[in-house]
Amino acid sequence: MDWTTCVVFSASRPLRHLLRLPLALGVAFLLAAVSARDVGSTHLKLIVGVTDDTAKWMVRQDGIVGVHRDLRLMAVRVTIPWRPTQAKPTKLQEVYLQRIRRMTQLNDRVVLAVYNTAAFAPTTRAERNRYCGFVQGAVKHAPLVHDVEIWNEVNSPAYWPSSAGPESYTKLLARCFDVLHSRPFPINVISSTASRHDPAGFVFRLGDAYRALGRTRPLFDTFGHNPYPENSAEAPSVQHTGSDLIGEGDYETLMNVLHTAFDGTAQPVPGDRGVTIWYTEDGFQTVPPRDKMRYYRGRENDHYALPAVSTDSVDQATQLRDAILLAYCQPAVSGFLNFGLLDEDRLGGWQAGLLYRDGTRKPSYDTFKDAIAEIRRRDTDCSKVRGAPQG
Repeated sequence: MDWTTCVVFSASRPLRHLLRLPLALGVAFLLAAVSARDVGSTHLKLIVGVTDDTAKWMVRQDGIVGVHRDLRLMAVRVTIPWRPTQAKPTKLQEVYLQRIRRMTQLNDRVVLAVYNTAAFAPTTRAERNRYCGFVQGAVKHAPLVHDVEIWNEVNSPAYWPSSAGPESYTKLLARCFDVLHSRPFPINVISSTASRHDPAGFVFRLGDAYRALGRTRPLFDTFGHNPYPENSAEAPSVQHTGSDLIGEGDYETLMNVLHTAFDGTAQPVPGDRGVTIWYTEDGFQTVPPRDKMRYYRGRENDHYALPAVSTDSVDQATQLRDAILLAYCQPAVSGFLNFGLLDEDRLGGWQAGLLYRDGTRKPSYDTFKDAIAEIRRRDTDCSKVRGAPQG
């Protein structure tokens, strides 16, 4: 093993993570001796990884990929922005895609998410054609990418216009599913909803729109959902009875919604015919300790941000472990991605990473690593996991 110093740029909470952060940090990363087969393993019940753009910003990814290997991550979700006029990647995006391709050659499993804010959503037929062609072209640039997320949190007005609604997103999923499955290589088309903004109502209407199309092919291979809790201090297992929020603890509600929306159609419900649920974003914000504050700027805007260092109260490490093991014990769930590897420097942004802004490890780093090891062993006793379905 050796130490590699590299310059790191962070991804931040969407859609802030579409913008490059200017702060360069000299960070030393430990490169773990992990085999290519082990890093790319997909035979396990749950894929655990991170949503993080750090490697996309970097000319050399060996250092950050070394961190991925040390954690034994099973997937890294990376984002590319899109605008309605784009039929193919820009020159800069081609550079990013070359770096993503490099990540896959270094044995990272990359999940590619292509989206922007609601103002740029592809809601017309021409825009849908351009968007899906763009996504297909992006995959051609990085042919080892087999997991593609179609837009982001479409039930949120921040990312998808309410005026277009589920009906337009149904058509986008259908078009992209057909385009991406037209080539003879493995592809996993992932949808995306958020825990807030009435995801149940959105999915019900998605099912109605799908039935109205008279379509005989599926819309997605994986149902993507971002099960953020009410706040960072709320336990992952909490059920939100009487609320339109669907968090991780509301698994049974989510499954009931999906059955109501898609039973009797050509769209398999998660748990059937290889279709599953991926939690493509989740996370629990932390407050930087005093000795790390010089690496951050601004003021914290999350009143429920957790201590990074373990105390008598709940902390990020405990929350993450509970969330990962709960996902493992939910039968139809096969993916969990923490939002962030490296903290954003702006305190008004997102600090749910496993590394402080200076690149040093939070206490949650080793807990996350240990949880991945446990998932790989497949020896979790779900009867002891809080909130896990029983029987």
